[in-house]
Amino acid sequence: MKRDGSNPLILVVDDDRSVRKLLHRCLEGDGYIVLEAETERDVISALEQNDIRLITLDLNLGHESGVTIAQSIRRRSDVPIIMLTGKGDVIDRVVGLEVGADDYITKPFHVREVLARVKTVLRRTDARAQPSAGASDNQVSRNTESTSFRFDGLVANTERFELLDRDGNVAELTTGDFNLLQIFLKHPKRVLSREHIMDQLNGIEWTPLDRTIDNQVARLRKKLEREPANPMLIKTVRGIGYIFATDVERG
Repeated sequence: MKRDGSNPLILVVDDDRSVRKLLHRCLEGDGYIVLEAETERDVISALEQNDIRLITLDLNLGHESGVTIAQSIRRRSDVPIIMLTGKGDVIDRVVGLEVGADDYITKPFHVREVLARVKTVLRRTDARAQPSAGASDNQVSRNTESTSFRFDGLVANTERFELLDRDGNVAELTTGDFNLLQIFLKHPKRVLSREHIMDQLNGIEWTPLDRTIDNQVARLRKKLEREPANPMLIKTVRGIGYIFATDVERG
């Protein structure tokens, strides 16, 4: 079932039929095409037969693990995943982000929040797309320079949501990784509290027991630092948060 990009196809994965129907109605009402799945087998089949643009995935499925399904998806595709987690399930949320989720929504949720998150993630995904084949080399160069950040041998392009490593290869960053990186790049050598970072990422309240940001930072360090065990780019400011401690050049 091949479709064009005018009506993005979204896969809703949940073992609760009422939740699936709710998400189906609200997404379809906003112009999306929606498929439903309940098991890992359903998910893999849907991925193989359709051009899925985004997946909403409940972490706490009845007989199967949402984390396991997310891992299975990531072995096959980089399709964006929005995790649904129970309120206060910090550990589940952290695990979900670690296996490559692009965003998460806590239950109970409002349909407007779901639609807003879906639109945001799809917009970020579209931004990753390479320039069209008809664009000239000069046009591509100008676009890259106007939206790029250079630091410690790495180059981040915010228009394409792309990070080039020190060998010039595209690094594998999730949308969540890149969003966190952008916050640091736009505020170099400035101490950022965990609360500020969480607010910029998700717009939700942060509590001292919430380790989501710490785990996201740890994952990002593995992809940026020359020695992740001895970080020199993203440094911890004890009791406050983090600082991006290197020089950043724009363009």
